[in-house]
Amino acid sequence: MSWCEYPGYLFGSEVFQNYGCRMASGLWVTFELVVISVAIGFVLALGLAIARLYGPRWAKAAINGYTTFFRGTPLLCQLFLVYYGLGQFRLFWQDVGLWWFFREPFYCALLTFTVNTAAYQAEILRGAIQSIPRGQFEGAMALGLHRWSTLRLVIMPQAMILALRPLGNELIVMIKASAIASLVTLFDLMGATRLAFARSFDLTIYLYAALIYLLLVEVIRRVWDRLELRLTRHMALR
Repeated sequence: MSWCEYPGYLFGSEVFQNYGCRMASGLWVTFELVVISVAIGFVLALGLAIARLYGPRWAKAAINGYTTFFRGTPLLCQLFLVYYGLGQFRLFWQDVGLWWFFREPFYCALLTFTVNTAAYQAEILRGAIQSIPRGQFEGAMALGLHRWSTLRLVIMPQAMILALRPLGNELIVMIKASAIASLVTLFDLMGATRLAFARSFDLTIYLYAALIYLLLVEVIRRVWDRLELRLTRHMALR
């Protein structure tokens, strides 16, 4: 008996016994999709937030339009535009050597999730930076620190602590939103669950999938709470 079939035997679920391994494989795909997209999105968001605050006027306008679009439109619509919309330009992508990327549902979902979460994280970071008192900037400047040194050494460490909770919420939202990737034939956790239901017509498989998502979210929530507590323990002593 495989380890991924054991929960099915434990709960007496035949459908979970038959498709538990496939769902475990889908869970790993979900994990890869969310972790990679959120990590890349954070790097992009950091640059976008700084450019939105301190960049030239044209950059501020462009970034504002970017965040407005991706935060104001459904993630499902964005996924369809990337997978089905950009996928229509097959000859062009073949000419530039990128068809290998846009023909794969995983890469299309990864691109969509990355640009979507980058928009949300950029606004989170921008708000955190703006919430730092102006006196922090003035004090650093008085000590002779350059503007970017002030941002890197003084402002960002404080802003990251303020942004920690919203960033954790964004990670949880992305985990739950990742279920829509199954609509572009990606066999993530929800894709494997849909396949199991299509073959067994047993609705309890969706209950098991919901419990897996719940467990994953709860683990991340608790880890994030411990991380936040560890990073802010000096503030509790004040």
